[in-house]
Amino acid sequence: MKSPENCQNIHDIREAIDELDKQIISLFGKRFRYVKEIVKFKEKNEESIVAKERRDAVIASRRELAAENGLNPDVIENLYRNLISHFIEEELKLIKEQGKH
Repeated sequence: MKSPENCQNIHDIREAIDELDKQIISLFGKRFRYVKEIVKFKEKNEESIVAKERRDAVIASRRELAAENGLNPDVIENLYRNLISHFIEEELKLIKEQGKH
């Protein structure tokens, strides 16, 4: 993949963006696999799954990372809040399924 400065045309840029999106989505998938595994180590209650203090620390950390990388911290916070909310829902589903066995 060419660096942004070495792109010669819109096709080069779009190709690079598509490749980056594939990598980002793959990493979100990998993150989700860790989320599914963490259920093994958490207490099987909503408070433990939600882990408010951890969630708040993650959000603050990602805001800092966003700013360090020239991104809008509010946008990244929204992205992570949505991602974390989805993963919490998935964790809750997993513990309900495990309780049925």
